[in-house]
Amino acid sequence: MAVKDLKAGKVQAIVTAPISKAAIHSEAFPFAGHTEYFGSHFAEPGREGLMMMINDRMKVALVCNHVPISRVPQLISEDRVLRKIRVLHETLQTDFLLRAPRIAVLGLNPHAGENGLIGNEEKDSIKPAVQKACEEGILAFGPYSADGFFGTGEYVHFDAILGMYHDQVLTPFKIVNMDGVNFTAGLPIVRVSPDHGTAYDKAGKNRAEEASMRAAVYFAIDTLKNRQLSREINSNPLR
Repeated sequence: MAVKDLKAGKVQAIVTAPISKAAIHSEAFPFAGHTEYFGSHFAEPGREGLMMMINDRMKVALVCNHVPISRVPQLISEDRVLRKIRVLHETLQTDFLLRAPRIAVLGLNPHAGENGLIGNEEKDSIKPAVQKACEEGILAFGPYSADGFFGTGEYVHFDAILGMYHDQVLTPFKIVNMDGVNFTAGLPIVRVSPDHGTAYDKAGKNRAEEASMRAAVYFAIDTLKNRQLSREINSNPLR
């Protein structure tokens, strides 16, 4: 119903509550989660939604969303990584009003593959995608070894981080701050949610924290305002 109202122009944005993927998944809802569902309704041809997590310390995005670890290497291709970099760059400019955002791209394997000694995804797919993004004028860097990148605090020098799979970036993200938000970037609509799950263990006990849900509501409002401002300041630019 929320999607129907959004398409009809009755609402400006959607803030979803945490979802239990195991409980909701069925023949009637064959999606891994909200991100994939909204992408199926609103993604433009040739584009796809980008799962982002944002807190007061970092912005992270994923090449692979909710997929088993065993499938991740099959999904890492030069084209897929490049498409994700492009969407991330665009949303940083439009939704966060960053003129020249710096994007860090992580490797898939330990030590970012060690030039093929510990895996070929970096040299075959990730590095070429980063190079092509740079040729397009995008400030993309990497691939970086994830453990050293977060462990040394290198992430503070970048506006956003593109990781290859879920836990690679969400583990350090949530260690830093659990009160962030989940944003589906790359869509013409604004959809935000808390950055955590359903917490059934806290249900009915007056122990659940509301900070992430509140942050999601405010983030949705801020994003709507940023998109409007972005349209205004780019509508008739000087040559």
